[in-house]
Amino acid sequence: MRVRAALTALVTVVAGVVLVAGSASAAPLLSDDFADGDAAGWSTSGGSWSVSGGAYRQSGLSSDARARVGSAAWTDYTVRARVTPAAFNGANRFVAVVARAQSATSYYYVALRSTNAVELKRLVNGTATTLDTAPLTVTVGQSYVVTLTVAGSRLSAAVDGAELVSASDTRFTAGQAGVATYYAGAAFDDVVVETVGSAPPTPTVPPTEPPPAGAADGFASVAALGLSGTTGGAGGPTVTVDTTAELLDAIDTTGPMTIQVSGRITISSKQGVRPNKTIVGIGAAPTIAGGGFDFYRSSNVIVRNLTFVGAEDDAVNVGQESHHIWIDHNTFVAPVDGSIDIVRGADYVTVSWNHFAATDKSMLVSHSDGAASSDVGHLRVTIHHNFFDRSRQRHPRVRFGEPVHVYNNYFLDNELYGVASTMNGGVLVEGNYFSGVPFPCFSAGGYADSGPGRLVQRANVFVDSGPCEVAGTVVEPRTYYPYTLDSAATVPARVTAGAGAGKL
Repeated sequence: MRVRAALTALVTVVAGVVLVAGSASAAPLLSDDFADGDAAGWSTSGGSWSVSGGAYRQSGLSSDARARVGSAAWTDYTVRARVTPAAFNGANRFVAVVARAQSATSYYYVALRSTNAVELKRLVNGTATTLDTAPLTVTVGQSYVVTLTVAGSRLSAAVDGAELVSASDTRFTAGQAGVATYYAGAAFDDVVVETVGSAPPTPTVPPTEPPPAGAADGFASVAALGLSGTTGGAGGPTVTVDTTAELLDAIDTTGPMTIQVSGRITISSKQGVRPNKTIVGIGAAPTIAGGGFDFYRSSNVIVRNLTFVGAEDDAVNVGQESHHIWIDHNTFVAPVDGSIDIVRGADYVTVSWNHFAATDKSMLVSHSDGAASSDVGHLRVTIHHNFFDRSRQRHPRVRFGEPVHVYNNYFLDNELYGVASTMNGGVLVEGNYFSGVPFPCFSAGGYADSGPGRLVQRANVFVDSGPCEVAGTVVEPRTYYPYTLDSAATVPARVTAGAGAGKL
């Protein structure tokens, strides 16, 4: 039996994968992955409970059903489980995780409702009171990592790593943990109970306060390679350009400069940009047409608030050991090749809040399977809050780079695939929303002719999408920089409202 009163390792459930780390500051109380085929130590009330396929399943659909475990003396703790709704018998049904259970009819619980909501509730002698609620898409057959924390009078619940509901209540101070359904079938797995206070391992680089609004974040903010982050043209003059000649002269100027692009400027192919530049669109519809920007051993450059249309090659190419490049709030339309390439030993790049409007090859990280000599140990890239809007592929396609942090992006109807990690790349896919994506992630099997990569996924939402293929482990981005993860459920609204040119 895998229920244990004490553990020597902290077990963390992330998007259906059980990860075991070193001992933490708080004592784990219980862990059950049901891999031994039984549910010894659990007591049930109502429903039809069984263990099969490595999960604890409740298949009855005609009543309430509850299963409890642990000690009535447990006080402040977190209970976490991987919850997969199997069926809802009618409207407004739910599956739930339970804490501080006094009996089969008195406890706190967090419910995933068929009405697309998450609710934090108190049940007293069978009478329920809602303490807090939030919207959440709840899909039959999709797994959710549901966490309920009870600490003193504070109650909080998270889904896929993002806290969604919280409240203060003093009715119950101690009790068992458990799971429950209401006229619904479900599978419960990887149940972990641990005392409040546990934390992930301390990063090798202590986190700092998040950057102020308008400043680079992610890898572009990291102090490395002689720079304290990415500041672009700060400290230099500001010029406004509205002709091809003015733009090309400005980006070829030595020294810091802020270049304000006004109107539509047509350029050919990819034009080189020297270090220490901010290139930012101003006014109505600032556009770069026909060509794009090329970074060759360049650094400390910001590209913001521009629409790139019809680039005859790549719209933005970050290459040849360029570093500290921030590509933010741009729109990419119909490039002949890629929207953004990050290749040939480039490093410390952030791609944020961009709109890829029905592009084909959206983003490439490393250009070739034969580029190990230039790319291994480089290509650290952050990709967040981008709208991959019916774009076909490469969101991104990665070789060698680690970590490539893909978080809080909105993937909509991507025809070929979402993210591909190949050639031993290390990619963390976190807190994204995938809708209508047949292949959200490739990794273990490689992609096309490229060998396998490593990919960890957690806290993502998949709607009308296939599974995300995972493999191996990946260096945590938090060892380099701090960040705040939005709930994946909020990503479509937030990203569509804020991503792209004209939305600074």
